[in-house]
Amino acid sequence: MADPSFDVVSKVDRQEVTNAINQAGKELSTRFDFRGTGAEISWTGEESISVQAETEERCLAAIDVFKEKLIKRGISLKAFDVEEPRSSGKIYKASGSIVQGIATDKAKEIAKAIRDNGPKGVQAQIQGDQLRVSGKKKDHLQDVIALLKDQDFGIALQFTNYR
Repeated sequence: MADPSFDVVSKVDRQEVTNAINQAGKELSTRFDFRGTGAEISWTGEESISVQAETEERCLAAIDVFKEKLIKRGISLKAFDVEEPRSSGKIYKASGSIVQGIATDKAKEIAKAIRDNGPKGVQAQIQGDQLRVSGKKKDHLQDVIALLKDQDFGIALQFTNYR
């Protein structure tokens, strides 16, 4: 029988992000402080989101509303990368993106943390944009999950395929 293992991934449910965008859009259209500011939020690509408003402060406030909706939908803010609003004619625009997958350098950093601080006999293998962690005992794998939850790697981590 194969050793117990689990996968470390960084994935975001696109439908939940769409729901957060829709909820934020509704709030922007109904809130008194956003009336007449042209504040709106929308998808601009597969992983990109655009926020725009007539003033920089309303643009930042719209980003805050969207972040609030992401949190309510159970999406980590580490998965949302947004830049500062910039002037584009009469409006201010800020573009952001949803971070999917674990970059190679982050994967190496996580694997090194498991090697250095994890229990003996636990291996981490980089497989594309995820990590497969395997070991002899399930207790060791649970220790690794606790170790990874305690550290901040700058990305949202989920643990799947635990078997």
